[in-house]
Amino acid sequence: MNQRIKELRAFIMDKKHHMHRHSSEHLGIHQLNEIYRRENLSPIERAVRNLATVFDREQPVILPGERIVLTRTVADIPDLFTEQEWAEIKSKYYLHERGYVCNISPDYATTLEKGLEARKAEITARIADPANDAEAVAFLQALLQSVEAIQSLVEKYEQYALSKGEEEIAATLHAVKTDGATTFHEALQLLRILHFTLWASGNYHNTLGRFDQYMYPYYRKDIESGRLTEETASELLEEFFLVCNKDSDLYPGMQQGDNGQSMVLGGRSITGAYLFNDLSELCLKASYELNLIDPKINIRVDKDTPLEVFELGSELTKIGLGFPQYSNDDVVIPGLIAKGYSREDAHDYVVAACWEFIIPKVAMDIPNIDAVSLAECVRNRTKDLKHCATFDDFMRLTEDEIRTQMDAIHRKHRNLWMAPAPVMSLLMDGTVERGRDISAGAKYNNYGIHGTGIATAVDSLAAIKKYFFEEQEITYEALTDALANNFAGYAEIKEKLRNEAPKMGQDNDYVDAIAVDLLNRFDAVLQEYVNERGGIYRAGTGTAMYYVWHAKGLGATPDGRIADEVIPANYSPSLFIRQKGPLSVIKSFTKPNLRRVINGGPLTLEFDRSMFKNSENIGKLAHLVQIYIALGGHQLQLNTVSREKLLDAKVHPENHRNLIVRVWGWSGYFVELDECYQDHVINRIEFGL
Repeated sequence: MNQRIKELRAFIMDKKHHMHRHSSEHLGIHQLNEIYRRENLSPIERAVRNLATVFDREQPVILPGERIVLTRTVADIPDLFTEQEWAEIKSKYYLHERGYVCNISPDYATTLEKGLEARKAEITARIADPANDAEAVAFLQALLQSVEAIQSLVEKYEQYALSKGEEEIAATLHAVKTDGATTFHEALQLLRILHFTLWASGNYHNTLGRFDQYMYPYYRKDIESGRLTEETASELLEEFFLVCNKDSDLYPGMQQGDNGQSMVLGGRSITGAYLFNDLSELCLKASYELNLIDPKINIRVDKDTPLEVFELGSELTKIGLGFPQYSNDDVVIPGLIAKGYSREDAHDYVVAACWEFIIPKVAMDIPNIDAVSLAECVRNRTKDLKHCATFDDFMRLTEDEIRTQMDAIHRKHRNLWMAPAPVMSLLMDGTVERGRDISAGAKYNNYGIHGTGIATAVDSLAAIKKYFFEEQEITYEALTDALANNFAGYAEIKEKLRNEAPKMGQDNDYVDAIAVDLLNRFDAVLQEYVNERGGIYRAGTGTAMYYVWHAKGLGATPDGRIADEVIPANYSPSLFIRQKGPLSVIKSFTKPNLRRVINGGPLTLEFDRSMFKNSENIGKLAHLVQIYIALGGHQLQLNTVSREKLLDAKVHPENHRNLIVRVWGWSGYFVELDECYQDHVINRIEFGL
């Protein structure tokens, strides 16, 4: 990191650029939705007007030393609909989250290559097609107006740069205002413009996709021509990474940091070529030097990935970024193909905001539409144990309960509606040809269902099998009364269930076989359903924020957990397991057929920061990740924490404002998290090597 980048980083981290922000109310545009209502504008007309108005109010800002520009000055994006209109929409339709298109992976590459003027020409030619219906014409005109709004903003910045004597910035903006990128610098600037515009359009959790693949041609060309050296390319890359952190506090999410700015590196091509390249490595080094939460790095790996790649990733783990997250091509690609994705598309997979496997350019999947509480499924059917002659009878009841939850989920999600997203549509394949907004669907329209409390459910099932069916140490009455009374008066049973019963994560085939069975049944149940857009439901092992929501109100469970006690985040062992070390956890959690639960959801392991005082542990950690991949794990994320520092940060947040932790599928600043998430991170099991 050179001096320019250091100073720019300090400026952004000190939030000095916030002085340029103004609220929509201050700018007089906070009630645009009332104007739209009075003028009876259609949803897509509102989307275009909103973007154009926001960009009209944006004031150019060039931070000291900046070469890649665009800074949000309109602090909040006006809503398209009034509260009354939203209420009416909700009375007729199901809305996913905020009702806007989110959490998909755009096709930046096409517009980076062709340029905005060529995209306008493409749209204009399509508008002239006499076969268009009225909806197609309205959609295509919205695309055209959106591109013109983008160009107007770029022109405004270009003129401002000239007025400030920033000729290089002005020249770069002038080039990308019309034409495709020809240099690495231009490609980074145009990517910033497109990404910035998506957020300004109200879309969110906008990923960066396979950054090292679509940006590599520009990087390689500049290196080979001598335009850039590795050092000067790295400087530009670090600035782009900094840019991702400028406005991220304005991006909506469950918590600050949950903004979806994920980036995928590496992977295998359809021909088997390994795609981790020089730019991939430069991304890891840039992330290491900057030590910031964005962009969040994901690496696609497989059993043949060189150890050096895992070592580079482990360097980021060492400093506590909570990433990279690893995804295993050997499991993910065949798993996606089995779910109906084409071989070509499966090989092009990326991850969504957290970990969910999605396909860029062609998929309108909603990978986090809902969750099944597997722990609750087991608990709910414990009352029916007396009707079960065998443990397999009880497993069938648990499966029925999963089906009951899925029935409710399936009914809930009927009649889905999303606000139109013309800019996102521009960046998705086939929308111009179809004359339809991406919100109406795409090549793939699948839904992802998280499975929460997996370890809690499995441990509960193992305890029931062992102590009720086999050893008959705990009677039906004793178990159901203990659960109903939250173990009050049943200390001995609680001790047995909590601390003596077998647990998933101890490399015990007895309990791990139950995990295999449970996840297979989870997937099998979901295969019975088709969503209203003709898509499938994909089972997953992630939890998102549901690990907090599903724990609240969940009564005592047969694993010895008391009512409302936390459950693990994602695909992780119980928080009160007597751990035998990370290798045992890895062995347990790779026994299920993870190709079946291919919505994704990482095994999450926590390590004490002190272990990295020994430099040899970088290599040990890299080997551990390599073992997880070789054994058939699908995803892995690692967190490096200091419990002492976390506890102090709760008391003295002012001293730890840059302390980064992995939350569920994203990294954020610990002091900005709600207390429930802080406490969960503090209480997770820490491993050594």
